Amino acid sequence: MTTRPELLTREFRALSGRLGKDPLQVQGPGGNTSVKDHDVMWIKASGTELADAENRDIFVAVDRQAALEEANGISGDGSCKSTVIDKSVSLRPSIETTFHAALEHAVVAHTHSVATLVHAISPEGREACRQKLNGLPFAMVPYAKPGLPLTREILARIQKETCVVILQNHGLVCCGKTVDEVSDLIKEVEERLSMSPKTYSVSIPEEDPPSGFKWSEKGWLAQEPRTKELILEGSYYPDHVVFLGPALPRNDHEGQPAALMFEDQGIAIRNNATPAQSAMLDCLSDVFSRLPPNWSVEAIGIEAEAALLNWDAEKYRQTLAAR
Repeated sequence: MTTRPELLTREFRALSGRLGKDPLQVQGPGGNTSVKDHDVMWIKASGTELADAENRDIFVAVDRQAALEEANGISGDGSCKSTVIDKSVSLRPSIETTFHAALEHAVVAHTHSVATLVHAISPEGREACRQKLNGLPFAMVPYAKPGLPLTREILARIQKETCVVILQNHGLVCCGKTVDEVSDLIKEVEERLSMSPKTYSVSIPEEDPPSGFKWSEKGWLAQEPRTKELILEGSYYPDHVVFLGPALPRNDHEGQPAALMFEDQGIAIRNNATPAQSAMLDCLSDVFSRLPPNWSVEAIGIEAEAALLNWDAEKYRQTLAAR
């Protein structure tokens, strides 16, 4: 089987790169895109960044039929590592490969859209999302661990015509026949779900931060009473857990958290925090600055956090992001 490199068109790479460079769409190594034709599918490799789509080899070709067998539990472990066509390639396919393979659309884009996250972490937000997306062929999927569990939840809820999928506490999936179709669909969803951020004043603490840390410009997260409490209560989407750990801790510990919460004072971020960790702190600010005061939120929970932290696939992604 050939890898069909011609599927990686300039237009597909441009869409992927544009999404990756927009922090309101994708943060760090999050999100993924794919393009398929018959038995060959190219998908972003785990730990790479969509922002590099036009200047680096971040995609890997997989045998779509083999990936479908993993999606349906017929073979493999769901990682799709064995479905890579060119065995000399060291990159791993995205942990989301199974749902990309299972969707019949030629082009699939999965983002961690801030506008979507604001709605997807809130019961009131989800209801508002249903109303705002009325008329679009969309489905809403409950939170599930990325990979096979999420793929099964998606397949249980989509119809043949579904081309927009809202992933609760996770993000957005848009699908179509062409790159332009997917690009236009993302634009429409973003416009319908768009919410203006509230601007908060930030005061940098006068005292020095702990050794090895600096004060973050996102200190309002610790200074605004309601937001502070919500962030201390839990984590609201997978990549926060993967790159920042559960919630935001009050104290440093052996887990080497990237950021610390000092209630009513500010947020301290480690001097050697990775770009991915910094991007996730920015995302936290972007999401909660848009959260309406009358919307409640639901964290993914301790068990879901533990499942992500103890998962080999996510440890691999953390390692690549740190590089």
